[in-house]
Amino acid sequence: MKPRKAADRKGAVVLRVQLMQEVLGHRGGGVFTPLSQQILHISASPTREVVYSSPLVGRHESFSGQQAAGSDTPSLPRACSKAYSVLQTASVRDAEPALLAMGGAVVEEGPTGIKAPDGGWGWAILWGCFVITGFSYAFPKAVSVFFKELIREFGIGYSDTAWISSILLAMLYGTGPLCSVCVNRFGCRPVMFTGGLLASLGMVSASFCGSIIQLYFTTGVITGLGLALNFQPSLIMLNLYFNKRRPMANGLAAAGSPVFLCALSPLGQVLQDHYGWRGGFLILGGLLLNCCVCAALMRPLEVPRLGSGSGPGPQRPSRRLLDLSVFRDHGFVIYALAASIMVLGLFVPPVFVVSYAKDLGVPDTQAAFLLTILGFIDIFARPTAGFITGLKKVRPYSVYLFSFAMFFNGFTDLTGSTASDYGGLVVFCIFFGISYGMVGALQFEVLMAIVGTQKFSSAIGLVLLLEAIAVLIGPPSGGKLLDATHVYQYVFVLAGAEVLASSLVLVLGNFLCIGKRPEAATEEEHHKPPEDVKVDSREVEQFLKTEPEKNGELVHTPETSV
Repeated sequence: MKPRKAADRKGAVVLRVQLMQEVLGHRGGGVFTPLSQQILHISASPTREVVYSSPLVGRHESFSGQQAAGSDTPSLPRACSKAYSVLQTASVRDAEPALLAMGGAVVEEGPTGIKAPDGGWGWAILWGCFVITGFSYAFPKAVSVFFKELIREFGIGYSDTAWISSILLAMLYGTGPLCSVCVNRFGCRPVMFTGGLLASLGMVSASFCGSIIQLYFTTGVITGLGLALNFQPSLIMLNLYFNKRRPMANGLAAAGSPVFLCALSPLGQVLQDHYGWRGGFLILGGLLLNCCVCAALMRPLEVPRLGSGSGPGPQRPSRRLLDLSVFRDHGFVIYALAASIMVLGLFVPPVFVVSYAKDLGVPDTQAAFLLTILGFIDIFARPTAGFITGLKKVRPYSVYLFSFAMFFNGFTDLTGSTASDYGGLVVFCIFFGISYGMVGALQFEVLMAIVGTQKFSSAIGLVLLLEAIAVLIGPPSGGKLLDATHVYQYVFVLAGAEVLASSLVLVLGNFLCIGKRPEAATEEEHHKPPEDVKVDSREVEQFLKTEPEKNGELVHTPETSV
C-alpha cells in the first residue's frame, strides 16, 4: 500500500490511498489482488472529524480522528485502517446481488451513515406493512359481497357495481406517482397517517350515500386514494429497514393479501346480514383507521452522528420529488414493461374461475370454495418464496426466479383451460396459488434490487401507474372475449399467453439488452475486492511522519493521482 500525505494552508489533510496489486510482506503477510481503481479519500476538518469517501461505491461517512498535540493535522493510522476496512466491505461484492444478475451493480446514493437494521424495530415495520398490504389488496374484493344489496337498493346492474372495485384498484395503482411525490416531500409516516384518515372517511361517507355515483366517489376515489397513500410508503419503509432479510420480509408482508382476503370477505357478509350494507360500510370504515396505527409504527431511520463533536451529522442529499431518471436504467424499463404485460393476465383467472366452475355444472358452494383453496395456498407460498429467495446462493438470481414464477403462472393458466371437471379446477387453483404467491413475493423485491433504495419511491410509483393501465384493460378484455365466444377456455388461454409473454420479455431483455459484455465481466473481475487483507497502521503512521511536505501543496504522484 503506497500512501502520500500533504497539508494545505487551512490545515486540512488529504490522504489518497491507492490499493496496488502486490504481495504484503514482512508484517501484513498474504497475497491479495485489490481494486486498483478504487481511491479512498480521507480528510480532516477543523472539528477533528475525519471524512472518508469512496467514489466507486458512492459512500461517505464521518468518524473521530486523533489529533496529535501541537499539530493542526490528525494522526490517521486508525482512520486509514478503518476506512480501508469500510472500502473493502462496501465494494461491488456487497452490491445488490439481484442486479448483478441483471448485468450490473447498484450503487446506493442513500443518506450517509444509514444501515438497514434487518431486525429490531424492523419487525414492527413488517407487521404494519403486512396489515397495510392486506387492506390494500383485499378490500377491493371484499366490498364485492355488498354488490347484490346495492343492486337491489339502487336498481342498477352488475356492471355498474363492478366499477366500485375497478375504481378502487385504479386509484391504488394509478396514483403511484402522486404517492412518490408526497413521500419524497413529506416522508412516509405523515403520508400514511393522512391516507388512513382518507380511507376511513371514504367508507364512513359511503354509508350515507344515496346514489351509485356518490359511491364511486366515496368508496372508489377517496378510499382508493387513502389505501394508495398507505400501500406504497409501507413498502418503502420495509425496504429501508431490511437488506439481507429483505426477500423474506417482502414475502411475509405480501402474505397479508390472502390472509385479509380470507378474513374480510366472510366478515363483510356477516356485517351485511346483521347491519345492512350501510352499517357494514360504517364498521369497515372504522377498521380502516388501523392504517393510522400502522402509520405510527413507521419510525424513520435516523442518520447517526459518528463524529466526536456536537456538530451536525452528514446531510441528507436532496432528491427530486419524482425521479424520472429511472427510465434511463435499462433494467427498470425492461422490468416495467414485463410487469405491465404480466398484469394484463395475472388477475383474470381469479375473476372467472368461479363462473368457469359453475359453467361446468359445479354447485355454487363448491365453486366458491375454489377461491378459498387458492387463497390458502397463497398464504404459504408468499413467505416460502421470500425465504427461498433470501438464501445466499439463490438471491443473486432472484430476477430469474421472478421470471420463472411468471412462466409458471402463465403455464398454469394454459393447463387450467383444459380442466373439464371440479377436480381439475382444484388442481389448477393449487398450482395457481403457488405461482401467484411467488409473483406477489418477488415483484417488489426484484424492483428494489434493480433501482436501489433512493430511487425506489419513484420507481414503484411509476410501475404502479403502468400497471393501473393494464389492470383496467386485462379483466374487461377477458370479459369481452367471453361475451363474444361464451367459452371460458379462451379466456384462460389469453391470460396465460399474456403472462408467458411477460416472462419472455424479462429473460430476453436481460440477455439481449443488459447481459454482461466480455469487457464488463473483465471490469468486474478487475474490481473484485480482496478476500483478506491486513493493514499495519504503524507503518502508515510512520510513513505520514517521515513524508516531507512541500510548501503546503498536495504531492502528486502516479500512485495518488486520480
